Amino acid sequence: MFILGDLLRPLQAHFSDTDLGRERSSLFAYTLLAVIVPFTSSITSNLLRSLVTLFGIDIKKKRFYTFMASSTLPWQKLWHSVWGLIPSPDTDGRLLVALDDYINPKIGKRIFGCETIFDHAAKANQSQYPWAQNIVAVGLLKQIKGRWACLFLDCRFYLARKTIDAKNDTAKIKGTVVSFQTKLELAGQMLIDISHYFPTSPLLAVTDSWFGNQRLWRQVRKGLGDRFQILSRLRSNNVLYAQPDAAQSGQRGRRRKYGKRLGLVTDMAAEVRQQAKTYTVNLYGKHRDVCAYDAVVMLKTLRCPIRVVWVFRKTQWIALFTTDLALSVTQIIEYYGARWKIESGFKELKQDIGSRTSQCRNAQAVSNHLQFCMMASTITWIYADRLKADPERRHKVKGRTSFAFSDVRRLITEAGLNDDFDRLCPKPGKPMKNSLVAVLLRMVA
Repeated sequence: MFILGDLLRPLQAHFSDTDLGRERSSLFAYTLLAVIVPFTSSITSNLLRSLVTLFGIDIKKKRFYTFMASSTLPWQKLWHSVWGLIPSPDTDGRLLVALDDYINPKIGKRIFGCETIFDHAAKANQSQYPWAQNIVAVGLLKQIKGRWACLFLDCRFYLARKTIDAKNDTAKIKGTVVSFQTKLELAGQMLIDISHYFPTSPLLAVTDSWFGNQRLWRQVRKGLGDRFQILSRLRSNNVLYAQPDAAQSGQRGRRRKYGKRLGLVTDMAAEVRQQAKTYTVNLYGKHRDVCAYDAVVMLKTLRCPIRVVWVFRKTQWIALFTTDLALSVTQIIEYYGARWKIESGFKELKQDIGSRTSQCRNAQAVSNHLQFCMMASTITWIYADRLKADPERRHKVKGRTSFAFSDVRRLITEAGLNDDFDRLCPKPGKPMKNSLVAVLLRMVA
């Protein structure tokens, strides 16, 4: 209960000290709790039912919907406060962040951010071109109580140029068409903002092969310099080169930037397979033996040396690369394996919390609802990190001993519904004086 109060009070401090500001401050905190509580999916109408039924808050429907569509909620300041609440965000002396995008299928015509999008992961019984929102997100990868987790830090809506050029209603905010930005530009802006908040920590972005390219590398590198590094997966048709030989004394002309051509990633995988070694890596929650080979080579697309790690399985292989040459083979494999947690985070966000079923249409309401859901997810993991003991797993699964996201939500629900919690976080319309007197009387008793 006290941990929950310590997490919510810094967020409430961003609202004014007027009567309206105190009401919005309290409503913001309890709306976050309503999203976390596994009452039902977090569509706006269900959040209102949760506030009224579970927390006993008397608020009119129009007042709550106006609050959820407010354009004055200080999200940037609120997110900065959440970033500051994360205990020990560094992993081995660097900020480890995952970068990816996901689609959010919707039903309805005038929903902000929606357009017909190609879904490369569509199943046989699903449409390959659903009507959906495309969201680019950045999350902090961090070990919490011995397991990896993804704490969302920021997100942006992506709209295709054709949708913006057509001036569709789904691309307008208050009647104004949004300006076009590529996914890589959106991702680069978020990474730079996060790095500026943590000015002393190097930033390592873990991405899939789509984001791990020179356009993201050059953009962020220009803003952050040597503090930014990338860890991603190589495509099989990438061409690798040896490092250039040292310049000889008296040699005329410019030194060569690249050494001899080594060949395609696929060709090198066949050559080095026999030289691979076995490493023990903490991968997907278990210590596993992995067969891998590494080499430092040059990549023309990034124009810099990279460390490539070929990971071999019985019949398949993958090639990982990083610009951070100080990383060991085991770190590269473990960090890239932890990248899957952002995919798990998307599942928690869309299915467990229920942001996918949101019925918002207005641009500001859509954005606010997504921000509430992402912040609630991050607050849940921070709460788990601050617990002294590991949460007990409620539903036992063979082969899994670590706690689940739902177990932490259950603990937060118990703390938020405690009779004493409203004294730490007064509800809208409740005077603080009576609550303080009640606490003092309890202490005396």
